[in-house]
Amino acid sequence: MHKIAMLGTGLIGRFYTMSLLKYRGKDEIRVVCAAEDEEARKFAQEFGIPRWTSDIEKAVNDPEVDTVIIGLPNYLHKKAVLVAAKAGKAVLCTKPLGTNAAEALEMLRAVEKAGVFHGYLEDLVYTPKTLKALQSAHKGALGKVLWARSRETHAGPHSDWFWNKKLSGGGAIVDMGCHCIEIGRSFIGKAHRPLEVTCWADTQVHPIDTEDHAVGLVRYESGAIGQFEVSWTFRGGMDLRDEISGTEGTIWLNHWLRTGFEMFSNVGQGGYVAEKAEGDTGWMYPVGDEIGSLGYVEMFLDMFNAMDSGRAPMETFYDGYIVNAIIDACYKAAETKKWEPVDIVDWRSSGVMDEEKAALKDYDTENYLIKEERMPNGNLKFILKHKVTGEISQKIQQS
Repeated sequence: MHKIAMLGTGLIGRFYTMSLLKYRGKDEIRVVCAAEDEEARKFAQEFGIPRWTSDIEKAVNDPEVDTVIIGLPNYLHKKAVLVAAKAGKAVLCTKPLGTNAAEALEMLRAVEKAGVFHGYLEDLVYTPKTLKALQSAHKGALGKVLWARSRETHAGPHSDWFWNKKLSGGGAIVDMGCHCIEIGRSFIGKAHRPLEVTCWADTQVHPIDTEDHAVGLVRYESGAIGQFEVSWTFRGGMDLRDEISGTEGTIWLNHWLRTGFEMFSNVGQGGYVAEKAEGDTGWMYPVGDEIGSLGYVEMFLDMFNAMDSGRAPMETFYDGYIVNAIIDACYKAAETKKWEPVDIVDWRSSGVMDEEKAALKDYDTENYLIKEERMPNGNLKFILKHKVTGEISQKIQQS
C-alpha cells in the first residue's frame, strides 16, 4: 500500500483520484493540495481524503506520504518535482514533464540524483486499444514501422492557464502534441533517435499569443516518420485517432468519436456527456468507461506495480525529457519554416539502431518483387525490379 499526496484538483487531478480509488484500491490519498484551501477542502471531503492544504511543500513533506502525484499546471511541475526529490519521495508527473527541455532535463537529473522512483504520466500510450496495438506491432505484425500518425483535436482546454503561454509553455503543441509525439515514439521504437522535425503552427481562431493549431513531422534514425495533428479549433467534441503503417501491415485506432456508442437526444440529459463534448442535444458520442478509455487505469497499474517490483515503468521522466526536446524543435521549426534538429543533451539508446532498408523480397533469382496485386479479371499481376539492371517490368499470371 502506498500513501499518496495528490497535487492538483482540476480535471486531471479528479481523473487521477477516481482511477486510484476505484481501480487500484489498495493505495490511499492522504493529503490533497490545491491552489486555494477551500478548493482543497471540498475536494478532500468529496473523496474522503483526511488532510488538505494549498502548500505544495507541506503536502509533499507529509510524514505519511511516500508517493507524490503531480496534476498541476505546467509551470508548477518543476517546483513540485524538485521538492519531492529533495524529500526522497517517489514522484509521478503529468504531461508535459516541463515547459521546455531544459526544465525537463533538470527534473530528470534531480530524481536520478535523489535515487527516487519516477514515472511520466502519459496516459494515452496506456489506453487498452493502444496497449493491444503496441503488443501487435512489437511482435512484428506490421513489419518495420514506417509512419505513425496521431491526432488530437477539440475546441480548447478547460482552464485559463492553458491559454497563457507564460504559464503553459506554449499552445496546442505543448498541450496535446506531447501525447501524439509519445504515441509515435512508442510505435516507431524508443531506441530510434529522433533526428529532426518540421512544423507548421498558427493562431487561427482564438485571441491568444500562442498556436491553436499545428501539424508536425518527426524524422527518426530508422527512417520512420512520426506525424502529429493538434488543434484547439476543432468543433464537435474531442477527436483522438492514431494510424500506424509498416512494411507488412496497418493499424487504425479511434479512441473517442465513433467508438460504437452513438446517441441522439432532442431534449438532452442536462449534464456531462464526455470530456470536451460541446453539448447534450443532437447526436452525441458518450464513452462507457471514460477513465479506462483514456488509459488512466492501466497507467497507474503500471506505475505502482513497477514501484512495488523495483523496475522502471513503461514511461519515465527520461521519456518526458525526449518529448520536450522534440517539442522545442517543433517550435523552432514553426518559426524558421525549415527542418530543425532535435537537440538531445543526454541520449540513451536502449538498443541497436535499425538503419537498414525494408527487406527486399525475391520474386526469382533475377528479380525483386515490388508489388503483387489481384486484378478485376482475376489475373495476378507482379511488378518486378531486375537485380542487376534495375529495370522495372511486370508479369501477369492468368487466372
